[in-house]
Parts: sequence; C-alpha cells; structure tokens
Amino acid sequence: MARRFVYKDALPITAMVAVECSDVVLSILFKSASLKGMSYFICIAYCYVLATLVFLPLAFIFNRYFSLLTLPSLKFPLISRICLLRLLWYSSMICSYKGIELGSPTLASAISNLTPAFTFILAVFFRMEKVAFRSSRTQAKIIGTITSISGALVIVFYKGPKVISSPPGTSSSVLLQRPLGSSQSNWIIGGLLEAVAYLLSSFWYIIQSQVMKIYPEEIVVNFFYNFSVAFISLPVCLLAEPNLSSWRLTPSIAVVSVLYSGLFGFSFSSAVHTWGIRLKGPVFVAIFRPTSIVIAVVMSAIFLGEAVYLGSVIGAVILTTGLYAVLWGKAKEEEITDDDSGLSTLVHLSSGTVPLLQG
Repeated sequence: MARRFVYKDALPITAMVAVECSDVVLSILFKSASLKGMSYFICIAYCYVLATLVFLPLAFIFNRYFSLLTLPSLKFPLISRICLLRLLWYSSMICSYKGIELGSPTLASAISNLTPAFTFILAVFFRMEKVAFRSSRTQAKIIGTITSISGALVIVFYKGPKVISSPPGTSSSVLLQRPLGSSQSNWIIGGLLEAVAYLLSSFWYIIQSQVMKIYPEEIVVNFFYNFSVAFISLPVCLLAEPNLSSWRLTPSIAVVSVLYSGLFGFSFSSAVHTWGIRLKGPVFVAIFRPTSIVIAVVMSAIFLGEAVYLGSVIGAVILTTGLYAVLWGKAKEEEITDDDSGLSTLVHLSSGTVPLLQG
C-alpha cells in the first residue's frame, strides 16, 4: 500500500514540481542568453539535437528490454503520429517565443495559466475526463482549475506591499519586465500568439496520452520526439539564420543555456511529462503549469535577492488551494476506478468457482 502511494501519488507530484523548477531555470538562462543576442531558433535547434543524443543510448537499452514484453512494433502509423506531435510542439514553441518578443514574459506567463483550462476542456471533449456536475469529484476539479488559474493571475497582475524587502542595489527580474518599445498592436498580437501556443500544447497533452496507450514506453517515444523536432528545427533555423557566424555560441551564458536545456532541461521535462500523462492523464500534468510563477518568485527571492510582495503570497495560497482541490478530485476518481476493477475481478473469480462447487 505504501509503495503504491509513493509511485501513484507522491512521486508524480514531486516530479511535476521538479519539472516546473527546471523550466523556470531554463527560462531564466534563455532570457539571459537572448539578451546577449542568441537567437531562439538556434537555441531550439541545438537543444533538441543534444536531447536526441541523450535519449539515443537509452532508447536502445530500453527497447531491447521491453522487446521481451508485449509491446507493439514501431510501425509507420505510430512513428508518423509521434512526428506529428513534435511538429505540433515545435509550432507551439515558435509561437510562444515570438509572442514573448512582441509582448513580454509577463504576458506569456499570464496566458500560460490557461493551459489547465484548455486541457480540461479538450479532455472532456475527447471523453478522457468524466464529467458529472452533481459529483463532488467533478466539482472539485472544475473549481480547483479555476482557482489555480486565478491564483496565478493574482501573482502576475497584483503586486501589493512588500512582505520581504530586497537588498539595496538589486533590480527587478528580467522575467517580469515589459519591453519599452512594445506597441499596443504588438502587445495584442503577442498575446494571441501565446494563446495559440498554449492551446497547441494542450492538444499535445491530449494526443500524447493516446500515443502512450498505443506504445507505453516513454524513453523510446521521447527519442523519436526529440529526433523529429531536431530534424524539423535544423532546416527552419538555416532559413531563419542563414549567417553561419550567428550559430557560434560566443557568450558563456549562451553555452550554459544550451547545455543545460539540451542535456537536462528538455530531456527531463519531456520524459517526466510523458510518464505523468501515461500514469495520471493530461489534466494532472497541465494543472501544475501555474505553479511555475510561484516557483519563479521563490527562486528570485532566494537566488537573486528580490523582494517578495503581498500579491505573490496571496496568489500562492489561492493557487495551492486550487491545486489541492484538483488532486483530491483525481484521487477520488482513482479510488472509485480501483474499487470497480477490484469488484469486477471478484465477480469474475466467483463466476469461475461456482461451477466447480456445484460439480
């Protein structure tokens, strides 16, 4: 029972929070490198090439092990779906980074909190989530999703008085600055691009869960994901950045950003998200998206010495409450599913033993 709790509940929650922490570090490094002149096209291409190299030996090892089990073969329909998924994700990343260029990281953070709502609606539409409005489980998931999004928006848009002051001489984070030259039209276009980006990522969560039902092996699937994105991003990068001198990672922060993102950030995030979707479903993975803002505030306060404001504290409490409500609803659903499967097994065994007793 304890091992089941750790694997089914504690470990997925811990892993999702760790992924959001990694993504915040990734965003900080990328923002710092982009301010030094690194192109996001080049960053994406390098990172996915490195991520492919990370998954290549693991894919051979795991594929040889799991080939002894009853896994379907990697045929063209499955590989084509995997490549389509990565094309979807690559388009999402391009829209997201272009939206940040036209708008700001703050705008992107605010709109990214719509991911749980997008994913929940799509999951209901594709009948991957059960909806019974009179059920306390469904009410908890709906209210929790809305509450977590509201908490994240409070952190973004409400500052309030300082709770913890920053040391003298420290400046505000580059993640929360709005570009001075951003016009109103660019701001609107940037917001629309961000909305499209996170809608595409929600579709990715949904389709990913279907792929994992066909081929439930995260490492092999992620190798083909990253390989297909690298295959797509390299020619796109050559068209966007034809000057080969721009491919040189001259600032040290650019090298650190690419190495961290490619060797750890992208690989870790992709593997954990795929595993979480197979284990708990797409809504479970998406609901942790708003926690990135809380993590960014905490990390900025600890490592950058930035001030903590009352809005961040209030928003964190609201977001945590909503997250707990969704997790409670998902846990109750799993209990009912386990009870139903146990009951069906008991009925099956009973029906099998009755004839022997009668004989």
